[in-house]
Amino acid sequence: MSSVVLVIDLQVDVVRGCFDADGVIARSIALVERARSTGVPVVWVQHHEPGLERDTPGWALADGLTPQPGEAHIHKAYRDSFADTGLRDVLDSLGATRLVVVGAQSDFCVRTTTQRAAALGYDVTLVSDGHTTRDAEWDGVRITGEQIVAHTNMYFSGLRYPDSTFGIARHDEVSL
Repeated sequence: MSSVVLVIDLQVDVVRGCFDADGVIARSIALVERARSTGVPVVWVQHHEPGLERDTPGWALADGLTPQPGEAHIHKAYRDSFADTGLRDVLDSLGATRLVVVGAQSDFCVRTTTQRAAALGYDVTLVSDGHTTRDAEWDGVRITGEQIVAHTNMYFSGLRYPDSTFGIARHDEVSL
């Protein structure tokens, strides 16, 4: 199994106001450093849209998250990191069969990307303490970021696809 750490949208304005953002960033930094020390590739994904334009301070990765020379960097405009990007080609060039995912907006970009990865046949480990989102409201019902993170972990812990392994693990328990 050839793993890749996929860091999704841990950007200044994306994580602002998110549940446990500082903790998620610190744990993501630790995982990235561990991946690098064992030779596991890291792929960076950054979202852009009106109000989150490329190369602006809010679009930048959160402090401490710094791509190294040679690490792939994907720019996306949709929740799905595979949609209209070269992510699949990058993963194929790395020989990736398994993605270890951290990121922001658990209920949008993280969930959509990991679901798509599973459907494409990748094994996926969602880092259970390595993703975050903001509080939300839908149809008059308030949902905290903490609840969304917990629900996302519950959803992925039981997800099944043919011939793929899909699960969750804490950042310090993920096998790379």
